[in-house]
Amino acid sequence: MYGNLSSPFAARNQRASLYAKVGLETDVQAASPHRLVAMLFDGVFDAMQQAAAAIREGNVELKNRALSRAVRILDEGLRAGLNLSTGKLATDLHELYGYVCMRLTQANLRNDLSAIEEAQRLLGPVREAWTAIAQTPEAQPVPATTPARAA
Repeated sequence: MYGNLSSPFAARNQRASLYAKVGLETDVQAASPHRLVAMLFDGVFDAMQQAAAAIREGNVELKNRALSRAVRILDEGLRAGLNLSTGKLATDLHELYGYVCMRLTQANLRNDLSAIEEAQRLLGPVREAWTAIAQTPEAQPVPATTPARAA
């Protein structure tokens, strides 16, 4: 009896989800390499916040999805993108991201809010530093030059 009432709402939610996905894909395609890393940090922190809320609410499915997403972003995005031949900072970040992945996996297994909070505390300064770098001239995009017109 009530099955048809939910279909307009489901269709609206599905459309909104598709619009959000297209918007994100457009942002990614137009983003500078610096902005892409910032977006990865945003995704990790969003996923950790979702996971913490899910643990508080007892929503195991959402907690699993959110923490799995956070670990994938850290491991396949931030960690995999490091060039370890550039020096100690890259190596230190590689180790930090690996440790945070381990702690988030433990948080998932044990419903451990303190592990998520630790991950947020550890990654917060790195995210803030990355944001601060965006203000430096070196991180600013190079303006496109237009060819000179013939007279």
